[in-house]
Amino acid sequence: MRAPARSGMLRRLLLGQALVLLTVGVTTWAVASLVGPPLFRDHLHQAGVPDDSSEQFHAEQAYWHATAISIAVAIAVAALTAFVVTVYLSRRVQHSLAEISAAAITVAEGRYDVQVTPPQLGSEFDGLAAAFNQMAHRLRAVESTRRRLFGDLAHEIRTPVAVLDAYLEAVEDGVKTLDARTVATLREQTGRLVRFSADAAALAQAEEAHTAITSEWVDSGQLVEAAIAAVAHRFAAENVALTSHVDEAPRLWGDRQRLGQVLGNLLDNALRHTAAGGHVTLAVARHGSDAVFTVTDDGVGVTAEHLPHLFERFYRADVARHRDRGGAGIGLAIAKALTEAHGGQIDATSQGPGKGTTFTVTLPIEPPTAARNFDQRDLPVS
Repeated sequence: MRAPARSGMLRRLLLGQALVLLTVGVTTWAVASLVGPPLFRDHLHQAGVPDDSSEQFHAEQAYWHATAISIAVAIAVAALTAFVVTVYLSRRVQHSLAEISAAAITVAEGRYDVQVTPPQLGSEFDGLAAAFNQMAHRLRAVESTRRRLFGDLAHEIRTPVAVLDAYLEAVEDGVKTLDARTVATLREQTGRLVRFSADAAALAQAEEAHTAITSEWVDSGQLVEAAIAAVAHRFAAENVALTSHVDEAPRLWGDRQRLGQVLGNLLDNALRHTAAGGHVTLAVARHGSDAVFTVTDDGVGVTAEHLPHLFERFYRADVARHRDRGGAGIGLAIAKALTEAHGGQIDATSQGPGKGTTFTVTLPIEPPTAARNFDQRDLPVS
């Protein structure tokens, strides 16, 4: 199947070159026939050669012969050159296309570690090779994330399901009775499954948040107050102090509910990793054209090797995140997705284990240019 494609491309290029050469030859002959003889006779007359003389006849014959030979030689050389160049370029193009085709088949078979070499045939072909390599890289990353995601999902679900199964089997065998303690354990495990399901759904929504952001002007100070009020009772129950610091509370363009969810998730994370007697601070300040929120705790801290991975789905650092402290490892991923949906960025810093952690959310104050000109309510519903 590949040979006809090769010969087909070469045949088309050669036919194209032949058409160009034929057009050039016909045009050259037509110009030489229409323009050349009158000019040639005029020069003969100026040289004193009489009309209809044998000298004029032989001179015109020599002109026609020289013209025909010149055109024939020029076309032959051009045709040979065109043939060599066409064969060379067609083979290079075919080789490049065959490599991309083979790589595409490899990707279709589920192997994403393939790369194609830029053919050096121009920016278009090199751009195609670069785009293919980028696509393969992204697919490899997606596949890696998918496999890790399914592994994490299985791990997260396995523990509560195993506990439920063991307790129900014990009740069926009469080893345990369905007393208040057993019911409480069953409810705890089912509640864990429900929370995990809700977290997974929230993550999916957050990663598609660009289609669900309803922006308006929001007072950042009010966001801080609402976030503090929502979790104050939980911090009090865990004996963890919670304070706020509002240096300058700018109004910013964003979704009040989604931004509240970001701050709530960061406070939840800080509470899980701060021991009783600890302290957590939520602050907001204006830095240039950005509103900067910080959540600082004096909890368990994070080692440098784990900091770059904190916002990955289901990720838990060995020191900073323990499964017995609750949470499915999704809250920070949700916070990252929602922050980026607002055009902002989120990062974490820590001096190491036992020295606490600071999460920083940087959000642009001004809306994008398009958002300034259109009201969100006027946009069509997809």
